[in-house]
Amino acid sequence: MSSEPAVVRLNPERFTAFVDAVVAIAMTLLILPLMESVSDAASGKLTTADFFHEHHGQLASFALSFLLIASFWTEHHRVYSRVLRITTPLIWINIVWLFTIVWLPVATAMIGQMPADALQRVVYIGTLIATQLTTLAAKWYFLRHPHLSDFSSTWLQSGVAGDAASATLFLIALAISILFPGIGYVALFLLLLTSPLARLLHRAFARKS
Repeated sequence: MSSEPAVVRLNPERFTAFVDAVVAIAMTLLILPLMESVSDAASGKLTTADFFHEHHGQLASFALSFLLIASFWTEHHRVYSRVLRITTPLIWINIVWLFTIVWLPVATAMIGQMPADALQRVVYIGTLIATQLTTLAAKWYFLRHPHLSDFSSTWLQSGVAGDAASATLFLIALAISILFPGIGYVALFLLLLTSPLARLLHRAFARKS
């Protein structure tokens, strides 16, 4: 067992409330470029059909990022609702996690308003990879310090496997989107394979343990 981590005098409920507020702001920021696009469309006398046609990419990137942030937040809330103590390493893991969440609206705006290129895909999908890795880091930390939460080791091992599977698929999607530009962000549909890959990783992790 690793050494005792430094426990911070921070109420877990207050901590999660702060995280929830930041995530809510980030999700709200996603809509701002679309609001500006609506104003531009109105100034240009575009019809509603014209607006949806000209900004379908921007609308798709908004919906995708909104769904992804909601998914990340749901998992974060599920984990931290059962946390008993907050430590300094946990705070810093979450600061990095929040940084990636707050940055995602910027990366999303790039997709909707700038020509697609390899660097843009690295920025967007790379942000998702960073978010997933910090989620994994938190569960691994709880696995190493079981007294900080009331999760079973089996549940945490399963969670680590799931996060590792998602991060791996995000990385593969990034490689595909760069090597095959015509596929682009459609490669993110690889995330549908998360559950079967997570089960394989979990079994491998259990055997190793």
